Amino acid sequence: MTATDAVERFLRSLDELDDPAIFISTRGAADLRARAETVDAQAAAEVPLRGLVFGVKDNIDVAGLPTTAACPAYAYLPERSAHVVTLLEAAGAIAVGKTNLDQFATGLVGTRSPHGTPRNPFAPEFVPGGSSSGSAVAVARGLVDFALGTDTAGSGRVPAAFCGIIGLKPTPGRLSCDGVVPAVRSIDCVSVLAPDIALCARLLAAMDGFDPADPFCRHPPVAPIAPTPLRFGVADPETLARLGCTDTTVRAYEGALTALRGPQRTIDLDPFMELGDELYGGPWVAERTAAVGGFVALHGSDCDPVVAGVILGGSAWSAVDQHEAGYRRVALARSIDEVFDTVDIVALPTTPSVPTLADVESDPVGVNSALGRFTTFANLADLCAVTVPVGPSATGSVRASITVYARAWHEDWLIAVAAGLTGVAAPPPVGPSAPAQLRLVVAGAHLRGQPLEHQLLGLGATWEATTRTAPNYRLYALADSTPAKPGLVFDPTGVSIEVDTWLLSPDALGRFLTMVPPPLALGTVSLQDGSRATGFVCEPRALDGAIDVTELGGWRAYQASR
Repeated sequence: MTATDAVERFLRSLDELDDPAIFISTRGAADLRARAETVDAQAAAEVPLRGLVFGVKDNIDVAGLPTTAACPAYAYLPERSAHVVTLLEAAGAIAVGKTNLDQFATGLVGTRSPHGTPRNPFAPEFVPGGSSSGSAVAVARGLVDFALGTDTAGSGRVPAAFCGIIGLKPTPGRLSCDGVVPAVRSIDCVSVLAPDIALCARLLAAMDGFDPADPFCRHPPVAPIAPTPLRFGVADPETLARLGCTDTTVRAYEGALTALRGPQRTIDLDPFMELGDELYGGPWVAERTAAVGGFVALHGSDCDPVVAGVILGGSAWSAVDQHEAGYRRVALARSIDEVFDTVDIVALPTTPSVPTLADVESDPVGVNSALGRFTTFANLADLCAVTVPVGPSATGSVRASITVYARAWHEDWLIAVAAGLTGVAAPPPVGPSAPAQLRLVVAGAHLRGQPLEHQLLGLGATWEATTRTAPNYRLYALADSTPAKPGLVFDPTGVSIEVDTWLLSPDALGRFLTMVPPPLALGTVSLQDGSRATGFVCEPRALDGAIDVTELGGWRAYQASR
């Protein structure tokens, strides 16, 4: 399918849409058609995701569309898209709009939005799940090919479960959260919602990789090799009942276990449950206060009262509470890690039950808390997860699901298990991105042919290209520097500056950082193609006595002018 075909299909679906609560905003038809023409004009190898359109949860930036986090008073218009959106669009997929969510990504029900509640695609009397409600419903109804959500406490897994689709929650720090409104920033994850596991694998590969702009992004280890067969940790029915699972949930779970290929052993769920309780019952709530508490305190009347209560409740915790909870987290995470010494995958029900809209209305906090029973521990324990629908679809009822968990960076194992559960061939391994090559942008003495090029060559760097920055930089010749060096400074009134890009390993980039003398530093530089990379920037104090050479367009031109 061409990008144009995909866009036209979406526009027709949008015209016929009978649920105004799915999207908060969408790109205009002319804009989408122009983007599609640009994608279709490229070689197929350059746009492997061509023919796919996607929705973006409205706490993730898309350039040109407002980011509201389902709070209109909070809205801002981002100049650039989140890193993950940029990567997907560079691969040919087209973001068509922003999807509804539980306000500030605080909730697992999908009902905490001023834009209404997206209808559950199977049974309208049931909740769609949250907080990525709009993303899940848009995928389930075929409005988009896939959608991005976020998942801190289960916000991607729960709506995927209630909407009968796949929900992939990667390892915390595997995908960049740059351009994402934070919830609990230290453990936030961008999640993938898609109709099948093979597409999830393709999307993970497209977004994968270290992003220096996100301080919580992580370098991957060596890809783990899956044992044969995989060993599964499971829960016994009595424990599930004690934890609030309905008979329907338990029966569906036991049925799903028969499809797992490998030995199974019953595990102790206590450390998982205790750690999960910490996320909302402990000082991690204070991270939500740090993220948006200032806004909520000033705009309480513009916020959902339940959401506002959760966010402002974080101020009750002290620094001592935070440290004590941190110590407890380490101890519980170690206990969970010891469980994974005996099994490779843990399989659990995604939620204890599926509540109705009436259930949530009568007990909004209690029902929401119950839904996170088997999800809230995952990021605190540094796990990855995939939610998979199991059992047949039935009109008027929500499809059952289970979620499989593994240690960090073991997404491939979960993708293979999900493929087996859904009866499809396992997609090629994604594996953690090899820590092979990072891009470095240089603007002066490290340009190709300049005096300090040898430093990069000595670190094994490879010259990639001569290109230009985005049109918002100024270039200065710094005073008293030997050899002569420029300072690249971000300025909205600036121009595009000629630069070189080099490729080098993460280790080499780390060693190179030690060679950079102040007031120069390494930061993030935006390039003319919309990408961003680590590059030279300078502190404002460096401009004392410096000469503005911006009009020459680059350091080589300045050197030639001398």
